[in-house]
Amino acid sequence: MFKRIKSLAACLPLIVMLAAPPADAEAARFIRDAEIENTIRAYSAPLFAAAGLNSKDVKILIVDDDTLNAFVFGGMNLFIHTGLLLKSEHAGQLIGVIAHETGHIAGGHLSRMSNRMRSASTAQIIAMILGAAAGIATGSAQAGSAIVLGGGELARQSVFRFSRAQESAADQAALRYLERTGQSARGMAEFLVVMEKQEQLTVGRQPTYLRTHPITRDRINHVINTIATSRFSDTPVRREFAEMHRRMTAKLWGFLRPPAKTLNRYKEGDDSVEARYARAIAHYRVPDLAKALPLVDGLIAENPEDPYFQELKGQILFENGRGAEAIGPYDKAVRLLPDSALLRIGLARVLLEQADPSLTTRALAHLKQAVRLETENPFAWSQLAIAYGRDRQFGMSALALAEAALARGNKKEARNQAKRAAKRLKRGQAGRLRAEDIGRAARKKKN
Repeated sequence: MFKRIKSLAACLPLIVMLAAPPADAEAARFIRDAEIENTIRAYSAPLFAAAGLNSKDVKILIVDDDTLNAFVFGGMNLFIHTGLLLKSEHAGQLIGVIAHETGHIAGGHLSRMSNRMRSASTAQIIAMILGAAAGIATGSAQAGSAIVLGGGELARQSVFRFSRAQESAADQAALRYLERTGQSARGMAEFLVVMEKQEQLTVGRQPTYLRTHPITRDRINHVINTIATSRFSDTPVRREFAEMHRRMTAKLWGFLRPPAKTLNRYKEGDDSVEARYARAIAHYRVPDLAKALPLVDGLIAENPEDPYFQELKGQILFENGRGAEAIGPYDKAVRLLPDSALLRIGLARVLLEQADPSLTTRALAHLKQAVRLETENPFAWSQLAIAYGRDRQFGMSALALAEAALARGNKKEARNQAKRAAKRLKRGQAGRLRAEDIGRAARKKKN
């Protein structure tokens, strides 16, 4: 289920509630979508492996921002703007950017803050970014970072500015990773040339990427010279990667752009998978289910083992008051992609919304697995609390609320809910021990 968050304080379906922004900071927007995240993960995993990184250790977060940007923060956190995803012309360009950012991660170019940030939760990382954004907005000299995620303006603070030496080192590392994975660096060169042209613009009009990643002709020449000697220079982008990019772009257009613009871009008569995908999303957003559902059904008929088309059908039905019908497509999506926490949360939410006690046990099972897959997902914990409450397991419900609060960085609420859970759970019970652990962890640092 494609969802975005406009305010980190709001509770929306299938969104990881990362942190509550300061009152004077602009609201950050993040996107959670299983298909888009898995696409970026598929592009990244070979590069991470080539760099000697464990893919599971690197968090990938998608920022709902139309500026062209990607950056690393806190050591092992890769942020990618939707603007970069939408404006990349093909998968090779995006892979080149990811390879470069992987070079920054592997090179420890943010080592000045690594010790502080390596053990931080996602909530704490985002809170730090947002706190700095508030400082920039108010002119505070205490601002520790520089990105205002909601507004798309990235100030020139040293925490996100790399030296030309670091940029060159990241380029060289990226070229090694691409070579090791048998991929051409042409996309990387294309992206650098585009950025070089943008350098001529005034600072206010330059892409955000340029303010943190200075481009020089020497860097571009080095990449081009490497391409000339690489045995993979003419290797095309993997067919599945190219298809994934087209689908990702179509999906982002469908959900982020006005339906009329999407329908104008992906016109009737274009029978490609991505065009029908985009049109189905645009019609659903109108909403015009008479046009949206046949398009989705057609995609499913041609691709019955595709979990994302099943998920979209479930989302369309659920959000239009047809929850009972949505269970089937969501259930099929989960069976096709059982390791997706987002799909399990989506199915569990549909099950819980039916207010049918017989479905609560199923919802509980999916939510328990979801929080195993994503331990820092506050929305998943909150839904699990609801499911436990429906099942009259009130101690476990309080424990799940404590976990949700801890994931949001709200230590006071975590302490209170952990205390409630401990009172209701038996001594020596696993849940009781976890409640006591949360209480101790939350007391170490008060809000």
